[in-house]
Amino acid sequence: QVQLVESGGGLVQSGGSLRLSCAASGRTFRSYTMGWFRQAPGKEREFVAAIPWSGGTTYYADSVKGRFTISRDSAKNTVYLQMNSLKPEDTAVYYCAAQPAGRFHYFDHRAYDYWGQGTQVTVSS
Repeated sequence: QVQLVESGGGLVQSGGSLRLSCAASGRTFRSYTMGWFRQAPGKEREFVAAIPWSGGTTYYADSVKGRFTISRDSAKNTVYLQMNSLKPEDTAVYYCAAQPAGRFHYFDHRAYDYWGQGTQVTVSS
């Protein structure tokens, strides 16, 4: 079992930055690929970024590539999403998620077994 708790959301002006954190419980954190997804009102949940259990190659949605950075600190059981150059269209509830290593379906929210409660990010124009 993995429990996930996000933090770091808030209100920021266009062009600003935020860093989201996702604290994971459980001793097997290193065995999970971690992902970030977001969902805006009236829209489907969409992939943002993922980092495999090995901490190797990272993956990003085209809409955030070059602006967002995902990272993980296994010693702290925490995954981060640094968001720079934020735009109003980034406004959404952001969710942290975990899938067991070896599943390799990073972009599909259905492949993730565990989810946090979400944190609101609002970018004003």
